[in-house]
This record gives sequence, structure tokens and C-alpha cells, in this order.
Amino acid sequence: MTSPTSKYSEEILRRVDMMGTVTVQELSQLMGVSDQTIRRVTRPLAENGVLNKVHGALVSKKSALDPPFLSRMNVHREAKVAIANSVAAIIKDGDSIIIDTGSTSAFIAQMLRERRELTVVTNSAFVASTLSMVPGNNVSMAGTQLRDHDGASFDRSAFQVIERARVDYCVLSASMAHPEKGFLVHEQCEVDMAAAMIESSTRSIMAVDTSKFLPQKRKPALRQPDLREKDFLVTDKAPPEAFSSALAHLEIRIAGEAL
Repeated sequence: MTSPTSKYSEEILRRVDMMGTVTVQELSQLMGVSDQTIRRVTRPLAENGVLNKVHGALVSKKSALDPPFLSRMNVHREAKVAIANSVAAIIKDGDSIIIDTGSTSAFIAQMLRERRELTVVTNSAFVASTLSMVPGNNVSMAGTQLRDHDGASFDRSAFQVIERARVDYCVLSASMAHPEKGFLVHEQCEVDMAAAMIESSTRSIMAVDTSKFLPQKRKPALRQPDLREKDFLVTDKAPPEAFSSALAHLEIRIAGEAL
């Protein structure tokens, strides 16, 4: 019989290897256990050289390449973890969801490991692998050919799977938000995929951190489909006043705030 400590050790190692570097506080939030539990379990792992501990963070010792996707998970990580917690609070056991690719979506997938009996459709290999081994989940990977920088699929079969789905929620991300142009991305395939996901879902959840509401050097030029009345926007801080009119039709959830 697997002991609780052994169970936590396996899960911690899986998350550290997947994320590269993660703080004790982030692991505590992701796994729903106390900081003290994380420290107690990771102390022997560090002493035995299974992982490294550096200034309150846990660092993987695996020599896997660090692709851009994992690098993006380290940008605004605290905000993304908070957003993921809020999205996971919307989705209940037994719900059906479509999840897009992206670093915020990856954190959301990790939080959703606490849910049971989910039906999940995704074009992200990361999301599929994170949720497919949770007992009771039914996970469909949309697509066959994966992009090398994020493990996402946008081939013909991916669109066919998404278009056939009928789910409670779709979880979307964006590269930037503009007060007049809406949510923006860099590639047309991402626009087309978002449109298919929205069409296949009852409600959409746009999950973006505060940085997406600020000007960027590399500006995306392609507009995501408009969100519908009462769709969700989940972010870590209230959007700037300039966005008030554009977001007025959405149900806005600020991570960490009581409902």
C-alpha cells in the first residue's frame, strides 16, 4: 500500500520535473496541502539528490530541454497559479470542458487534477497528459501532428474533434488584450481554434493575467472571436479602466477575491 508521504513524493517530483522550477508555496497551492507538508516531503528528496532546493524553490535535476512553452510557465507564475485556482473553482466534478494550449491553460490543467469524472477535449499534449491519468476522467486529444515549441495540434483532425464536441465550458487564453480590438493572438490557426471551441461550448472562460492588458513590444495582430454574454474573464487583478466598456458583458472573476 502506498503511504501518503510516498504518494506526495511522486506527485511533487512529477510537477517539479514538468515545471523545471517551482516554489514551495506554489506546490502547496497546486496540490492543496500545507507548506509544512511540502517541506517535510521534499527534505529527504533533496538530501538524496533527487531534486535541488534553491532559495525556497525546488529545481528539477532532469536534463530535459527547456522549450519555450516551459519557459513561459515561469513568466508571471504566481498570477497564473492564482488564475488556475479560480478557474478550477468554476469547474465541478463531472463537467465537460475544452482546454486550449498555453502556459496558463497548463496551470489550469494541473489544478483540475483535483476534480473527478471530467470529460476533457484539448489540442494540447501537455493538458492531455496532465489530466488523462486521473481516475474517472475521459480525455480526448484533438489532432495528431504536434508543434515543436508547445506540443499543440492545429491540424485538420484537431478541428474535426473540437467541432464534434459539445461541452459545458471551453478554457481560452490570449497573447494580449486591447480595449477596442478585444483579445489578440499571433497566429490565424489560434483564432480558428478558439472559434471552434467557443461554438462547441455552453460558456467560455478567458484566462489571462494582468500583463495581457498592458502594451507589448511584439504586438499580436489577430483578433480572437468575441466572447458571449455572461462568459467568464478570469484574471489576477482588475483590468484597467479603459477596458470597462469592452468587458461589461462578461462575468469577471479576480483571482483571490471572495465571490
